[in-house]
Amino acid sequence: MFKHYHRGRKRAIDNLRASFPDKDEHWLIETGRRSFEHIVMLVIDILFSPRLVNRDNWERYSTYINIERAKWMMQEGRGIVWVTGHYGNFEIMGYLLALFGFDVYSIARPLDNKFINNYLERTRKRTGQRLIDKKGATEQMEAIAAKGSSLCFIADQDAGKKGIFVDFFGRKASTYKSIGLIAMQYNMPIGVAGSRRVGNRFFFEIEVNRVIMPDEWADKDDPLKWITQEYVRATEDFIRKDPTQYWWLHRRWKTRPKEERKSVK
Repeated sequence: MFKHYHRGRKRAIDNLRASFPDKDEHWLIETGRRSFEHIVMLVIDILFSPRLVNRDNWERYSTYINIERAKWMMQEGRGIVWVTGHYGNFEIMGYLLALFGFDVYSIARPLDNKFINNYLERTRKRTGQRLIDKKGATEQMEAIAAKGSSLCFIADQDAGKKGIFVDFFGRKASTYKSIGLIAMQYNMPIGVAGSRRVGNRFFFEIEVNRVIMPDEWADKDDPLKWITQEYVRATEDFIRKDPTQYWWLHRRWKTRPKEERKSVK
């Protein structure tokens, strides 16, 4: 995949070079190659997760860091807006949350390939994970938030010209406003989490590295931008622990801020 997908390989190396300007070419290539390996490994993980992981053996496949506070908040019926990125095995987190009966909804855009999308939906729903189509999700948010359910987002897609621009690995990245707006409107904490593969095994280190509480943004001049920058910064901190597990071929910096577009003209 790394050898033959020329456009994706170039994009990954260019993104790595811009994000880690102090690293040499050998490190960039090897990190990019390993990033591609992790994408393929995720596909295999998704195929086998329902066959391997259940409520009796989950400790055989996962360990947890700094999860207690967020766990008890959810058990007490306080919803959390969960965010993660295209990093490690992000699918296993939703799978495990539903497996243990947490009241969670995952917001996702259906994949273009219907066969793959249907298979992924069946896998996600097998343990009780509930899915909401990204289109029209706003209409359901109030009811979900009112009953103390949690919402899960993969929050590192390019948001286009209408997004809010915040720093991500030293460059401005267009980020969706919806996560911050939901948290503000319904007074919900934001939890930043990730699932890091350990070695080449089907074993994951699942970590919550930041919980942003509503009282933290109450006195900010621009709370929406502050919230967005805060969870993006926390996501970056997580990725830096092992950059090989991030999807560097992702077009995260596709849209440029207005001032940059003007300067190009």
